[in-house]
Amino acid sequence: MTEWFHAAVLGLVQGLTEFLPVSSSAHLRVFSALAGWDDPGAAFTAVTQLGTESAVLIYFRRDIGAIVRAWTLSLFRAEWRRDQNAKLGWYVIVGTLPIGILGKLFQDTIETTLRDLRLIGTTLIVFGVVLAVADRSRAVRNARPIGALNFRHALIYGGAQSLALIPGVSRSGGTISAGLFLGYSREAAARYSFLLAIPAVLASGGLELLKIGDGPAPAWGPTILATLIAFAVGYAAIAWFLKYISHNSFTPFVVYRILLGITIIALVTAGTLDPNAGAVH
Repeated sequence: MTEWFHAAVLGLVQGLTEFLPVSSSAHLRVFSALAGWDDPGAAFTAVTQLGTESAVLIYFRRDIGAIVRAWTLSLFRAEWRRDQNAKLGWYVIVGTLPIGILGKLFQDTIETTLRDLRLIGTTLIVFGVVLAVADRSRAVRNARPIGALNFRHALIYGGAQSLALIPGVSRSGGTISAGLFLGYSREAAARYSFLLAIPAVLASGGLELLKIGDGPAPAWGPTILATLIAFAVGYAAIAWFLKYISHNSFTPFVVYRILLGITIIALVTAGTLDPNAGAVH
C-alpha cells in the first residue's frame, strides 16, 4: 500500500512539473529525498513521462497530425517539401539527435552521479538565471513565430534539450530559454519545446519499460498508476501553461527555481539532507 501511495504522489508531482520550466526529474528526486523515500530512479521517471507525453499527443493532436501527414508526403512528392509542417517534421528529427546521442553515451552517469542533490540544487539556480536572462532578451526583440524555425535553430534547440539529461535543468526550461535567446515568442518557444520532446520522451520511456520492477524502480502496478495520474494532471498543466505565458513572463518560475535550489543546498550543507539519500550507486 505504501508503494502505491508513493507512486500516486510522484505521479502528481510529475504531471504538475513536466511542462513547467522547473524540472520534473529534479522534483521527483528532491521530493523523494525530503519525504525520506528511496529515489524512484531514472526508469520510473522516464516511464511516467510517457503519461505526460501522451497528454502532449492528445493536446497537440491536430498539429501533430498535420506535421506527420506533410512530412510523409514530402518524402514522395517534391511540392510538399516546401510545406512548413513538413519542414517542422524534419526540424523535430534534427533537434532530437543531440539528446539521443548524449543520452546513450552517458546513460550510466545520468542514472547515478547526476542525481546528486548538490548538483540538482546548483542547476536549478543556474538555469533559473539563464531563463530570466533569456526572457529579458526576448522582450527587446520582435518575437519570431514558430514558422521562422530553420535547421540551425533546430540544432540549437536540440542542444538545449540535451542539457535536460541533468536533473534540475528542465527540458522545457532549457529549450524555451534557447527559443527566447533566438528571438521566438514565449508561446512559440513553448510549443516547439513540447513537440520536440515527443520522440525523445517516447524513446526513453520505451527503453526504460523493461527496468520497471528492478532495483529502485517501483513495481508495474504503482508505476502504471503514477503514469495515469501524470497524464491527467499533465494535460491540465499544458493548457494552463500555454495560456499563462501568452500574457505573462517566466519570473515566478525563475524565483521558485532559485529559492528551491538555495533550500536544497542549505539543507545539504547543514547536514539535514544527504546529497545521495536513497540514490542508486
